[in-house]
Amino acid sequence: MEHQSSFKDVFAGAGYLLRGIGWVARHPVQWLFGLIPALIVLLVYGTALGFLVYNIGDVAGWATWFADDWSEGVRRATRVIAGIAVLGASVFLAILTFTAVTLMVGDPFYEAIAVRVEDSRGGAPPEPDEPLMSQIGRAIKDALLLGLVAVGFAVTFFACGLIPGVGQTVVPLAAACVSGYFLAGELSSVALERREVLRKERFARMKANRPLVIGFGVATFALFLVPLGAVLAMPGAVAGATLMVRERLGADRWPGPPRPAEWRAAPQVRPEQWQQGRDR
Repeated sequence: MEHQSSFKDVFAGAGYLLRGIGWVARHPVQWLFGLIPALIVLLVYGTALGFLVYNIGDVAGWATWFADDWSEGVRRATRVIAGIAVLGASVFLAILTFTAVTLMVGDPFYEAIAVRVEDSRGGAPPEPDEPLMSQIGRAIKDALLLGLVAVGFAVTFFACGLIPGVGQTVVPLAAACVSGYFLAGELSSVALERREVLRKERFARMKANRPLVIGFGVATFALFLVPLGAVLAMPGAVAGATLMVRERLGADRWPGPPRPAEWRAAPQVRPEQWQQGRDR
């Protein structure tokens, strides 16, 4: 029964992305509004990835220096695999950090979208009473920490990508799940931080709802792999994450302050359960 529930949550998570895209489709002005920061960051990332692709031969040769004395056929095959692994790790790193950087650059844009999504569902939580510079400092710190984690995973996936068979099958699947998980964490941060749920507790709630989060994140990751998908779908992904927070990850934090016992049970609380708790 538990496996069936987990499987159902995976599809429910992907459903939140579709619902978010549907929301921005009904609010085209918000969609255009959310494209601005994503386009700016895309220009920077596109330039960097284009430079990497142009010089991928040299980069692969540098990464496989140990193969300089091997026979030409083996050396060439090794460097082709290395080039694919470098590109794969770079795309993984780019997608993972693209969301964090875009959210940081476009914080006012995506905060406004999240508030409008919540208003369309009955009202948004009040803005936290925190100085703007503290919010900016925390956002920069979170982005740097995510960047370090992303680099660690990218190096691991690069190394595993050199293993024939495993590097072309298991590694892409693992990268999609890991990247999707962190993508969901970044996208949900907008709505959760408005509920004063910060990084440590955010990931605790995500862990308690892992199938849901992975379903949402992997669907987003797959969409972001489509050319221009990360830009065009970014507003919808923020809207979908906001709905997921409102109904699942942060359902206990709005409306009104929860009781301590309910707050500790936050990851499992559903909106209807929270309402029942308030009526008791």
